[in-house]
Amino acid sequence: MELGFEFEQYAYARGARHIAGVDEVGRGPLAGPVTAAAVVLTQGAIPEGLNDSKKLSAARREMLAREIMARADWAIAHVWVEEIDRLNILRASHVAMCRALGALRAPADFALVDGNLIPADLPCAGEAIIKGDGRCPSIAAASIIAKVARDKIMVDLAQQFPAYGWDRNAGYPTAAHLKALSSYGVTPYHRRSFRPAHNILCRDISASD
Repeated sequence: MELGFEFEQYAYARGARHIAGVDEVGRGPLAGPVTAAAVVLTQGAIPEGLNDSKKLSAARREMLAREIMARADWAIAHVWVEEIDRLNILRASHVAMCRALGALRAPADFALVDGNLIPADLPCAGEAIIKGDGRCPSIAAASIIAKVARDKIMVDLAQQFPAYGWDRNAGYPTAAHLKALSSYGVTPYHRRSFRPAHNILCRDISASD
């Protein structure tokens, strides 16, 4: 079933003209960046089959990502582990969203944001939409290109650190990832503020005392 365009139409009715869907991926992983995307769709040029990226196969996401990038104004932003550890993951995800919005070719005048919070530094007016990636096509499009971009980064990082299985788990805390973390230790791409890496680093410090 195709997602309706009601959220975008409501924003148009309130005077907005350049409406961006915004979403992030990668809040839960133990490693890698948090990645956000902003997408401005044009009615009449919306790819078919947009949905929450988690409900799509990898092949379908890749195909839709290519279509979105060919038809829409879009931008992607990453916040890496040092900034995540300094800010906390919620704040880092909001920073990534704002950076993605700021990187659009034409500034958005309204943002449809996945979730229940509007980032404090959002550069335009906006509306938070709970589970928006499965309800709003602009947000669904953002979720798709953000996930495809982040997954590619994790596949690349897996070539440097193959033991952790990032090409399969994208840095999420699977049993295999946690076992590798315990066996081989913390890499430069692990989030030190997250409990699994933090506990290992504390253990190593205690063992060296």
